[in-house]
Amino acid sequence: MASGYSGKAISRAIIIATVIAGTLDILSAFVYAILANGTPLGVLSGIGGAIVDREAFTDPYILPVIGLALHFGIMLVMATVYLLAASRIPLLNRMPLLSAVGYGLVLWGVMYWVILPQRWPTMFPVDPRLDPKGFGEDLFSHIVLVGIPIALVARSATRWRFL
Repeated sequence: MASGYSGKAISRAIIIATVIAGTLDILSAFVYAILANGTPLGVLSGIGGAIVDREAFTDPYILPVIGLALHFGIMLVMATVYLLAASRIPLLNRMPLLSAVGYGLVLWGVMYWVILPQRWPTMFPVDPRLDPKGFGEDLFSHIVLVGIPIALVARSATRWRFL
């Protein structure tokens, strides 16, 4: 690979980046929900409700478990895309913070201008008028809690060597 990852390093980096960024991101969602009088289970149920009907289960904990799995599955894709790009574009590892800001902005754009409006068009319409508080929270999460950890793990993985 062009940027010097060893064979096992990229796989381990993807897993580590997924766990770190996924944990930070979901914890921030929990905090934002609590501040808005919501609950962590409500957050996870909302995520799970993206792919499963909320009324499909009688056990109130199945949907949150599905939501948590879906959240980390999405984060796995986010980390994999970045790590694969960084393995081919050395500039991403030479400038990890700038790359992280750019990647966080891209992730925010894809999530809020493509994915969420497609899944829930009435709840998340594509609207150029942005709520400053929500916009700031979303950018903070996507840049600081997702983009930066993924980029820093990617950069450090270039130095990992395994036998």
